[in-house]
Amino acid sequence: MKFRSTTILTVRKDGVVAMGGDGQVSLGQTVMKADARKIRQLADGKVLAGFAGAAADAFALLERFEEKLRDYPANMPRAATELAKEWRTDRALRRLEALIAVVDASDTLLVSGTGDVIQPSDGILGIGSGGNYALASARALAAHSDLSAAEIVRKGLEVAGDICVYSNHNIVVEELVCTT
Repeated sequence: MKFRSTTILTVRKDGVVAMGGDGQVSLGQTVMKADARKIRQLADGKVLAGFAGAAADAFALLERFEEKLRDYPANMPRAATELAKEWRTDRALRRLEALIAVVDASDTLLVSGTGDVIQPSDGILGIGSGGNYALASARALAAHSDLSAAEIVRKGLEVAGDICVYSNHNIVVEELVCTT
């Protein structure tokens, strides 16, 4: 059986970037935890990171990412790229099954174990089992409503929680003031 989790959504709008996640962790078809916190503040609150996938794997990646942020303190994209390179080439890291989404004042990035560092063109990113549902909802809301970034994240995660059996409505949203 596999631990499954979660839905992470980030939206950049009107000078704010918001990141949110639901709280569900499932083992097979059983909800093991309903109130997990999958959003972390890093770099003294200047970076938000959210993870989806195996929790222990994600924590290992977040620790490595924090190290990279210390190595490149004013350059989050460089830290993410260095993590992706290490993740892809290190024998132990290669086996990790997780994705991380990271945001700072100017960038939104998806970092994967295949060496990908992807910046969405619209500043909206969804990962995890309910990520595509949340992403579709957020894109529609961003284009056709006056909701704030945080409100769009919350609504998108609620839609995912209604559709995806590996997501729930125990939602945490964090915000940063952004430059783009």
